[in-house]
Amino acid sequence: MSNKILLVEDDLNFGDVLKSYLEMHDFDVTLASDGEEGLLQFKKDTFDLVISDVMMPKKDGFSLGKDIKSIKPETPIIFLTAKTLKEDVLEGFKLGADDYITKPFNSEELLLRVKAVLRRLAKPEVTLENQREFIIGDYHFDYALRILTYKPDGSTEKLSPKEAQLLRLFCFRINDVLQRSEALTKIWQDDNYFTARSMDVFITKIRKYLSKDKNIEIENIHGNGFRMYLKG
Repeated sequence: MSNKILLVEDDLNFGDVLKSYLEMHDFDVTLASDGEEGLLQFKKDTFDLVISDVMMPKKDGFSLGKDIKSIKPETPIIFLTAKTLKEDVLEGFKLGADDYITKPFNSEELLLRVKAVLRRLAKPEVTLENQREFIIGDYHFDYALRILTYKPDGSTEKLSPKEAQLLRLFCFRINDVLQRSEALTKIWQDDNYFTARSMDVFITKIRKYLSKDKNIEIENIHGNGFRMYLKG
């Protein structure tokens, strides 16, 4: 069964191109030309995902996002925007956005992000919220106790609260990009120069903690964030 997507884009030529591209990849897409029409369509049908431009007439994307979350909070939203200000990115994540893509972008990039969001949400939300134990290569991570154990020799590391929160986010996003802004907003509740530098220090520590397993890699995704994956 095809996933149903509500695409809200006031540039109809661009919207038609995106709609056709997503339909080529077996998605069922409804296109709305502004935020007001998008809200009407959302109320009329059930959608697995909303993709919305931010700057639109009648009702902007953030206002639409608030309305959607008030009706059905679990609905995933990806915002599309030409704005690159950190304040706007933070606003999107504070509204509960699952991703945020800056124009211009490659259609394939959007497709990959759509699939990543839907793949994450295919896991029951309650499981993610309550999950306390994770297997990362040769490591066992107990989030509740903040203990990382290297299984081959039984050695352990006691993580700080923020280290544990950050590693858990990586576990939820394994093989996918963890956006810097999302991590800073969820863990530090802020995104400025100093918290960003602090996060870099925490990334370095987590790399060190996981260094015994040579198959675990945390790579920088330039201008976006980080990706933890298992090689081989």
